[in-house]
Amino acid sequence: MISKNFLNTIYHKIVTWDELQMMCERWRTEKKTVVFTNGCFDLLHRGHVEYLARARELGGALIVGLNSDHSVRRLKGANRPILPQDDRAMILAALVMVDAVTIFEQDTPYELIRQIVPDILVKGGDYKPEQVVGKDLVERAGGRVEIVPLVAGKSTSGVIERIQSKGNLTKEDSTE
Repeated sequence: MISKNFLNTIYHKIVTWDELQMMCERWRTEKKTVVFTNGCFDLLHRGHVEYLARARELGGALIVGLNSDHSVRRLKGANRPILPQDDRAMILAALVMVDAVTIFEQDTPYELIRQIVPDILVKGGDYKPEQVVGKDLVERAGGRVEIVPLVAGKSTSGVIERIQSKGNLTKEDSTE
């Protein structure tokens, strides 16, 4: 049951790695399958929502590993992220299908996956199973990797390009 204090419920889904590890232990005692995915999730859009919903349908609890601002800059360039990590974490935590959000500073979530060892590791259809970071850890523990199809025509880069093409936002303005 969701608390009447919605903000408090959302804030409590944003956790440290240690808190997440304890949550995973509790979920496992409750016989829930722990599902993990990760990404930048900058400018949340329909493709993200459908992807996360499909990921959550694979198990009993969905964890989202969120790239930190520094990590996003290293991966996507100086103009990203559009939204800061605390905002991105809050938006993800507000989604009903997300049970926990944690931020990682590294370029990949390998060390986070090593700490929590989810039962199912999920990535989008732009990945092949052999490309998924942490696959070795999850499969060694008896888990599996699932590839979820992308929603055609829905991407953060596409949203940014549409905004810029309308003249409402220049590349320099997109970093606030």
